[in-house]
Amino acid sequence: MTIDLKENERIDDLQRNGYKIIQKRDGFCFGMDAVLLSGFALVKPGEKAVDLGTGTGIIPLLLEAKNQGLHYTGLEIQEEMAEMAKRSVALNHLEEKISIVTGDIKEASRLFGAASFDVVTSNPPYMNDSHGLKNPELPKAIARHEVLCTLHDVTREAARLLRPGGRFYMVHRPHRLAEIITALKGCGLEPKRMKMVHPFVDREANMVLLESVRGGRSMIKVEAPVIVYKEPGVYTDEIYTIYGY
Repeated sequence: MTIDLKENERIDDLQRNGYKIIQKRDGFCFGMDAVLLSGFALVKPGEKAVDLGTGTGIIPLLLEAKNQGLHYTGLEIQEEMAEMAKRSVALNHLEEKISIVTGDIKEASRLFGAASFDVVTSNPPYMNDSHGLKNPELPKAIARHEVLCTLHDVTREAARLLRPGGRFYMVHRPHRLAEIITALKGCGLEPKRMKMVHPFVDREANMVLLESVRGGRSMIKVEAPVIVYKEPGVYTDEIYTIYGY
């Protein structure tokens, strides 16, 4: 299939199952956080998953490559980004396995229906109004700051979308961990697994991966941390495994 690229777009090789993704040369591109989330999340055979705020569609693409789930959906509010994600799905001939829907996270449960998924994933905006400067370019600002949705919007809609016992996987920043856990528990999502991510073994964590279960019992397992680099510019073996090299 021939996929037309628009001005300032490129095709990147995901190094997994031969899959590729379309991204803007100077726009928001997926990062390590999306890759780590795709390695942390699990979609079992027969399960349906939805990614809230899917952006370029990277998480549904990587989840489909790594799991045996029945179907994957990506929800994205920015029409241009959603259209680009749809072309990436078509580029990989995955139209039967992945759907990209244009819509608002705040309306997700209305769009799809309550208790309609086994798994929800999200790499939400990390910064609220009190954290950092907003990027003047709106697409990047939407991805990084709570411009169009808040942490509570994400956790509330994840809880509503999940069937009882369903799992919500999220990557976020450790400095908001207390707020994150409060938001999750307030929506009936019980944190069950947590993994900190450190850029180097002697640096403090800059990301946290969390798995929560709708209606789960109160008990959390803190797993061994992920170390990204063993030296500047050289990934650890675990990161190469997650990427699929």
